[in-house]
Amino acid sequence: MKNEAVDALNCQNGKIYVDCTLGGGGHSELILQRISPNGRLIAFDIDQDAIDAASERLKDYKNLTIVKSSYTNIKQVLHNLGIEKITGGVLFDLGASYHQLTKQERGFSFSKEAPLDMRFNKEADFSAYDVVNTYKEEDLVRIFSEYGEEHFSKRIAKEIVTKRKIKKIETTTELSDLIINCTPHVKSKVHPATRVFQAIRIEVNSELQNVKQTLNDILDLLEFNAIISVISFHSLEDRIVKQIFKYNSTRCHCDKTQAICNCPPPMLELVNKKPIIASEKEIKENPPSRSAKLRVAKYIKK
Repeated sequence: MKNEAVDALNCQNGKIYVDCTLGGGGHSELILQRISPNGRLIAFDIDQDAIDAASERLKDYKNLTIVKSSYTNIKQVLHNLGIEKITGGVLFDLGASYHQLTKQERGFSFSKEAPLDMRFNKEADFSAYDVVNTYKEEDLVRIFSEYGEEHFSKRIAKEIVTKRKIKKIETTTELSDLIINCTPHVKSKVHPATRVFQAIRIEVNSELQNVKQTLNDILDLLEFNAIISVISFHSLEDRIVKQIFKYNSTRCHCDKTQAICNCPPPMLELVNKKPIIASEKEIKENPPSRSAKLRVAKYIKK
């Protein structure tokens, strides 16, 4: 939903925009096309491979600043750049990028032999190997259940702990085969390892905590009428976005027994009350988009 997410920003020449998830640069390019020559775009990524690819793609745009940093550092980064307010809007395309998922050595895919990695930031010390080989059984159950919504979390966690006592689990295919062999064979279009791999990736990169923290931080940085546009691919991510948008667009949070409301005015206005989903045409062209949900809100606090 590249076009829908950028359309929602209502891009205007001369305003400041932020792409919190640069990735391959597709969203950033669309934004730059619409805000040039006088608008400015700040784009974040912690993946040097993504930065290198996007830098080449966007090399002709002089109004782009690419920052190698997590979007969780947005307040400090914008302060260092002398930017007080995001005057136009901010975009998130959450989860792993196509580049990361398809690059074999990054270890995100259960269908390609690679070391257990899954780090967005290749310079980070903590990887999928650490989760699989050092987490207690109950902690594995928790992340598989919470982040992957995996029905066989206990069975898989127990098998991992048993196997790693004999030999450490080092590759994606080792883990994938383990999951296939210890779970019932169910007819499904979803690979048996999908949910566990997703859960481990979320844990390694602190994805849910980062989304929650940054969406709340951004509210202090937006100028009146600036837009927040968020694409999520996972129900837990979407739930966080929905809850933050709903809370900050609600007029009253008082207890029902309270006679007088002292709540401050809402900060956000929902642009779409229900998430926007990909069209059938886009799903045919880009199957992963079937899971995508787009939520948009406008900052209305003066």
